[in-house]
Amino acid sequence: MALIVLDAGHGGENPGATYQGRQEKDDALQLVLAVGKILERNGQDVYYTRTTDVYESPAQKAAEANQAGADYFVSIHRNSSPYPNQYTGVESLVYNKYGSAARMARNINAELEKVGFANQGIQERPNLAVLCRTSMPAVLVEVGFINTDADNALLDSRFDEVAAAIAAGILESL
Repeated sequence: MALIVLDAGHGGENPGATYQGRQEKDDALQLVLAVGKILERNGQDVYYTRTTDVYESPAQKAAEANQAGADYFVSIHRNSSPYPNQYTGVESLVYNKYGSAARMARNINAELEKVGFANQGIQERPNLAVLCRTSMPAVLVEVGFINTDADNALLDSRFDEVAAAIAAGILESL
């Protein structure tokens, strides 16, 4: 059994990326709550950085995860691009491309690819607080582009499968 911190990106006064009234913070929270239920049903302990529409800084979220003694940290986001419908797919960000965080990122991306998202791979982002200030392996998952209609349609029409894919990618990595 592992303690997994699930972080719904943004929140409160910080909506994250927006598109035609849709807010990243809302999609992220819905996904985190659904993924968490699946992980709990599979015997994992889950700590949520938020379960409501509140804001904490990324540094605060990293500190919470460290204090909780988490085994893994998974932050859920939606990507955005300069122009609508410019890009599509899932991308995961990690501190570096080696080790258990990168393995988890690859597994999550592969599972989301099975649901229908283009797999844009993993990127090193050592400057992000939730990746560099966490003392456990940490992954930030960009679940499709919020300003790409096809990605939104896929997320909306297959939401349960998307949540199950994220959970499966996490569970495969434990």
